[in-house]
Amino acid sequence: MGEFRDLGIVSTYKTFEELPCWQEARKLCNAVYGIISHGALSKDFALKDQIWRAAGSVMDNIAEGYDDSSSKEFVKFLGYSHRSCSEVQSQLHRALDCGYIDGETFGVVYGQAGECRKQIKGFRKYLREYSGI
Repeated sequence: MGEFRDLGIVSTYKTFEELPCWQEARKLCNAVYGIISHGALSKDFALKDQIWRAAGSVMDNIAEGYDDSSSKEFVKFLGYSHRSCSEVQSQLHRALDCGYIDGETFGVVYGQAGECRKQIKGFRKYLREYSGI
């Protein structure tokens, strides 16, 4: 167990899967999969691959950071996840502009990425404040 495990709320989570921000990232991945698995976007292999990898990176970096032994490293990996959420949002604009997704789908998945960003940002702030980073 890393030193950050002693920081209040974090110590209540035994695995990364229990972290609310990871759970939200998983929802984002599922939402992204829903739009890349069919329709015109499924045929644009470059954009499809890029948005899928970015969404996966959100989840994966939370998991990887959780298993590190220091708060500083966890905060760093949460930063990667936060930026990957922004990348997903940017790619959603591209998909919308290309006509691959409609405005409603864009809004739903963009909002999911925004919720992930919000949770990750809050969790990073918490870790920084309580670990003195």
